[in-house]
Amino acid sequence: MEEIMGTMLEYVTLYGFRLLGAILIFIVGRWVAKLARKIIERMMNKSEVDATLVKFTGNLAYGILMVVVVLAALNQIGVQTTSFIAIIGAAGLAIGFALQGSLSNFAAGIMMIIFRPFKVGDFIMAGGEAGIVEEIALFTTQMRSPDNKTIIVPNSGITGGNITNFSTKETRRVDLVIGVSYQDDLKKVKAVLADILEKDERVLKDPAPTIGVVELADSSIDFAVRPWVKAADYWGVYFDTLQTIKERFDAEDISIPFPQRDIHVYRDSSSLAASA
Repeated sequence: MEEIMGTMLEYVTLYGFRLLGAILIFIVGRWVAKLARKIIERMMNKSEVDATLVKFTGNLAYGILMVVVVLAALNQIGVQTTSFIAIIGAAGLAIGFALQGSLSNFAAGIMMIIFRPFKVGDFIMAGGEAGIVEEIALFTTQMRSPDNKTIIVPNSGITGGNITNFSTKETRRVDLVIGVSYQDDLKKVKAVLADILEKDERVLKDPAPTIGVVELADSSIDFAVRPWVKAADYWGVYFDTLQTIKERFDAEDISIPFPQRDIHVYRDSSSLAASA
């Protein structure tokens, strides 16, 4: 009996110290993991990194450290962690194959947050869609279309193609093509177009607008009208300028032609004689 009690006491003492050590490792390791997360987030915030990436990186570092802490604690109490590591690795590989598309979107989201080709509030064209960016998440980007529809685009679809950001520059050029008749006075047309742009206070003086003949088309002589405006004034100037041009052309008796064809009918003399 005494021998059994001694053996039990020996096991309790041995494993009790191991269990105490494992608990101590877990408590200290958890504290270190939290401290590391705070330090990483503080450093990234000082570098003005996107808040989404800061939060994700901090949580990722904390999760990795906690896995290490748990494995160390289990090893302290005598649990063989080699098999656990092998199982975690195999599970990670299987999950990776199963979530290839999601991981691709995830990686694309990380790249967009790091390199920031656009930000929330920018008007962009990407992934075959155009709209104002409302949210940049790790897997998808949410945009609002000009007609107020919500568009959710996978991040890999955005980074896998061209991205056009209309909001990064303060100014934009309005490109218009205006056709006039071959019978119209080109100098007069150019003067009228210049006067329209000059009277619009939204049109910038520098760089100066461009007005010139761009094409001698089948039914018209086409003028390129290219004023520079602030990005916020783009569509206002675009629509107003078209309307003003039509009104001024009507007042100045300048025609805006439409496609037309002249048809000439020929009849030979033999058919005329037969009909006579």
